Amino acid sequence: MMSVLAFGKPNIMILATGGTIAGEAKSELATTGYKAGSVGVGDLVQAVPELQNLAHISTEQIANIDSSNMTDAIWLKLAKRINTLLGESKIDGIVITHGTDTMEETAYFLNLVIKSDKPIVLTGAMRPSTAMSADGPKNLYNALALASDKQAKGKGVMVVMNDKIYAAREVAKTHTLNVDAFSSPNSGEMGYIIDGKIHWNTLSKRLHAKQSPFDITGLEQLPKVDIVYTYANDGSKVAIKAFLESGTKGLIVAGSGAGSIHQNQKDYLIELLEKHQIIVVKSSRTGAGIVPLSQEEKAQGFISAGNLNPQKARVLLMLALTKTQAIDKIAQYFEEF
Repeated sequence: MMSVLAFGKPNIMILATGGTIAGEAKSELATTGYKAGSVGVGDLVQAVPELQNLAHISTEQIANIDSSNMTDAIWLKLAKRINTLLGESKIDGIVITHGTDTMEETAYFLNLVIKSDKPIVLTGAMRPSTAMSADGPKNLYNALALASDKQAKGKGVMVVMNDKIYAAREVAKTHTLNVDAFSSPNSGEMGYIIDGKIHWNTLSKRLHAKQSPFDITGLEQLPKVDIVYTYANDGSKVAIKAFLESGTKGLIVAGSGAGSIHQNQKDYLIELLEKHQIIVVKSSRTGAGIVPLSQEEKAQGFISAGNLNPQKARVLLMLALTKTQAIDKIAQYFEEF
């Protein structure tokens, strides 16, 4: 852990979890085939000396992984550490370096469990630190600029990538390799950053942070929730049965179109709902738009994910199940968060 806390400029803690921003490749031309999570947070900070102009920086390595390997255990460790740090008056904000594959899920999870209004900003990179066109240094600078901005307080967890600011609830990774890989399909970005200056566009109105009832203080694990995909000619119950046998407490259905579920699959889910064996949330594989429910589906016990994509609907359902198994209450959570 590196620490240079002082008075005057804001005191920002950078928590590192690995990812492409900390990746290394054998060639400066390589932007694929690299090893994520190779570089330590101290080296990331030293590579961008301009960071010292923005804030007094402390660093801590929470993990150093490819974010496709993110776990509930790391989420809980990270969230508990942030709650502890932001409970200290000397810490003014948090920047988290993170792999881009699951960044949107981590951001949304933190948005629901952190009990502070201080700025929390996630950033990463689409190209490894060794690439001649590495985007990590500028993303890190922008993230620190945002976390240092007094106007960033109370806006929930945010993601900064490619000069754009995104709300944790709304952001999604929508391209495999481009540096402009993130967007907010339903709402647009919150703002953008030019030469370290913050420009705001829109604000997320969903409840978050202190407004959230979810408390992970005493949790050592999260309820098991899985995602099942629906597709043409889907008549198999095998995947759902396997999830049930492995102890899943809830299922997110990545439905087609506006959340449609293949009838063979849906009939089996209705049977499970009638027996109160599982919680089922309908989302959509399309990536944008609201999933409506018919009155019949509501009566059967289905819950709408609203406009949350399947992976974020999973995050919310896991946390909802730490509070209740009542369908009406969980449905309310999906309307509020």
